[in-house]
Amino acid sequence: MDGKTETFERHRRRLFGLAYRMLGSVGDAEDAVQDTWLRWHRADAVAIRTPEAWLVTACTRLCIDRLRAAKTEREHYTGTWLPEPLVELDVSPDSAETADDLSMALLVVLERLSPAERAAWLLREAFDYDYPQLAAVLKKSEAACRQLVSRAQKHLQDARPRFAADAAAARDLAEKFARATRAGDAALFAGLLASDAMLWSDGGGKAQAALNIIHGAAKVVRFFIGIRPKQPPTLRHVSARINGQPGWVFYDGDVPYLAMAVDIAEGHIRNVFIVRNPDKLARVPVLAG
Repeated sequence: MDGKTETFERHRRRLFGLAYRMLGSVGDAEDAVQDTWLRWHRADAVAIRTPEAWLVTACTRLCIDRLRAAKTEREHYTGTWLPEPLVELDVSPDSAETADDLSMALLVVLERLSPAERAAWLLREAFDYDYPQLAAVLKKSEAACRQLVSRAQKHLQDARPRFAADAAAARDLAEKFARATRAGDAALFAGLLASDAMLWSDGGGKAQAALNIIHGAAKVVRFFIGIRPKQPPTLRHVSARINGQPGWVFYDGDVPYLAMAVDIAEGHIRNVFIVRNPDKLARVPVLAG
């Protein structure tokens, strides 16, 4: 591996993390990272003083362009749009790791921002860039970057996900919820959902899903009771961490059927996210055995 390739590979994970948070799509993020590599490969390495800054800048600008194009497509998306899930199987039951800047809840809210606001907020909050660095990346004044971050924070202020501090309690709540959804028994849901809980279901017009967000605990419970008889009897579920949140992948045979994550705060489940669009499940690990 030559020096230029080695430098890029050292930063690849960081670039993917930025691109995924910007785009909400694993495939698009991988494409943005690959396009960044092509630009890096063609660049004059001698003239680049800080490779990491160069790579982050190139990747951010590519993502802004991609996000502008994607926003038009998402405006015409069938039903509710959710990010492509990042799925980790075989997660240790004692693992308390969460990633609130990767969560479904936050990525959904980030869709409200303009591409420039999204980039400014992510670089500032998730990647700890200062305002001179933001100005260089976005080709704007420091004052303009402060305005972008400020506007983004106002949009996100009331919508950022809040996670339970007690990881063991959150895990126990998530497992009780899983049992209730599998059983389709209203009594088992008692006390699990916040009164203002919401359910988001993404089929993309390619799989059955609720076309609109479902609001309120009672309606969420009715949704799960209603879909229970319609699911394949061969479904089996595997615990997973999805975008840093407790979740499960349901398999029909060895093929992913849906991915579900829950957003837990203050001892209750506040949001349920279900991804059924097969295009967004294409990178979920196939179940062996």
